[in-house]
Amino acid sequence: MFAKAFRVKSNTAVKGSDRRKLRTDVAAAFPAFGSEQLSELVPGKEELNAVKLYAHKGDAVTVYVNGSNPILFELRGTLYPTVYTLWSYPNLLPAFTTWPPVLEKLVGGADLMLPGLTVPPGGLPQVQQGDLCAITLVGNRAPVAVGVAIMSTAEMLASGLKGRGFTVLHTYLDHLWQFGDKSSPPSIAPLDQDPSKCVGNPKEEGPVQVDSILQDNLEHLTLQGDEESRVARPTSSSEAAEELGETEMDQDSTDTKTLQEQMDELLLRCFFHALKCRVTKADLPLLTSTFLEWVGEQGRKVPTPSIVTPCSSLHHYCFLFLTRISAVSSPEGQQLDIKKSSYKKLSKFLHHMVKEEIVQVKELSKGVESIVAVNWKHPSITSFVVPESSPAAQSVQEDTKEKPYRAPDIRSLYCIPANMTSLFQASGHKKGNTLSGNEVREIIIDYAKKNNLVDANNKKCLERLKPAYEVTFYGQEPIVKKGKICPIEITLAHRTYNKKVTLIQNLEVFGLDPYSVASILQQRCQASATITPVPGSKDAIQVQIQGNQINHLSRLLLEEYDIPRKYIHGLEKAPKAGKKK
Repeated sequence: MFAKAFRVKSNTAVKGSDRRKLRTDVAAAFPAFGSEQLSELVPGKEELNAVKLYAHKGDAVTVYVNGSNPILFELRGTLYPTVYTLWSYPNLLPAFTTWPPVLEKLVGGADLMLPGLTVPPGGLPQVQQGDLCAITLVGNRAPVAVGVAIMSTAEMLASGLKGRGFTVLHTYLDHLWQFGDKSSPPSIAPLDQDPSKCVGNPKEEGPVQVDSILQDNLEHLTLQGDEESRVARPTSSSEAAEELGETEMDQDSTDTKTLQEQMDELLLRCFFHALKCRVTKADLPLLTSTFLEWVGEQGRKVPTPSIVTPCSSLHHYCFLFLTRISAVSSPEGQQLDIKKSSYKKLSKFLHHMVKEEIVQVKELSKGVESIVAVNWKHPSITSFVVPESSPAAQSVQEDTKEKPYRAPDIRSLYCIPANMTSLFQASGHKKGNTLSGNEVREIIIDYAKKNNLVDANNKKCLERLKPAYEVTFYGQEPIVKKGKICPIEITLAHRTYNKKVTLIQNLEVFGLDPYSVASILQQRCQASATITPVPGSKDAIQVQIQGNQINHLSRLLLEEYDIPRKYIHGLEKAPKAGKKK
């Protein structure tokens, strides 16, 4: 639910009477809470705010924030604890355990599949369909996700632990977690579960033990199957032992180097890997901020509790990308930490690359730097060989690859109003039904012939019908909506110092993600692009980009997205080409 950014509607302090009501609701939803724990969670005098927001899919959610961290969120009248709350009260919900690499999938918005579960010695916790559950990782009892059981424990076992098990609502590292202080999960040692409270027959199956070698090498995982592509399966312990032996041999050659030298070498590998795999000549000149967004797209799902991110927010996404590349470019078990390199910061490293004549960076406008050239013939680039990705990395890349946009098919329809129902009753239609123009014409001609009427082609009938339209997105069922379709509106506005900005609205009607469009325009126009709310509208958003960029926008919408011109308003405001002297 919070895999993508949400929009905050309001943020208000919770009053005394509302606090008492909230405390009562929490006690009813979670009977395990004692009176002291309720007072800690919902304090009487300390700061407590209610934040109303809209998730990226339009769901209205109320989040309760205690101090700096969200503690509860309410969706459709049901209260759910956040991971911050579960870290303080890990026994609040029945917990199911999965492998660490599965967290990456959950953060990306996937549900938890049953093959990804690990069965403890005492069996699985007893839950019913619809029960709230916590999801933990092997080796740590601190929950990293909150979900709802899709089936009971008995049904899970009867299915052979196959299929979807839990609908995941909130995870560590998602945008709701980012709304807090962004702290990492505490380390809580696992406890043996009481067999009387669990189902399953451990006597028949025997205790499930995790091989020590396998537990130390959880990164050796593969993603398999169509339905099971969202979960990770471990390799056998013998294979893990063999790979571990090879890793130790590779590490012997690096033991003679200092940690700083190893980090410098790893940083260079990541940089050249990024250049060869992402940047092309056609992309130049390239804003450094755009480059960081690109690398962020590939590294957005990478963070794990063990990753240390740098303080500089400007280079945050770049660091995440380099961490992802380091998983492929570096020996197993080695992790990138820029602070431990001799450069300390990415900005200093990039300046060093300029001195080495590998890239050229210029300030094309005040305060905005761009990569203007890459020396593709530099020996460091030509000699670098991109390492082969592991099966797990390849599966993740294929799963997260964006599908090409296909313009929807749009068909104008007419809706039958109450005052014209009698005209269409004979043909089997009633009030509210939608018809195409040809269908209306055929019905009227047939009606005119039966009743000996004249002027069968009179269009006054069409004018009296209410407008409607049908939208068919690729691979989906047609959607019929009443009223006229809202075209993509392109307008120009003036901001401070008489600067122009281009505003684009109603992209969602045509299945276009405003955030993706903004990112593409920012890259092509080499200008700042942001998402802003539409004035006077509660939920609508618009893309705002500096300057008159209608020419770029026209090529994007008409030529690449194949959206008919009649559904785009404002293209005539494009700047005219200057006259040649």
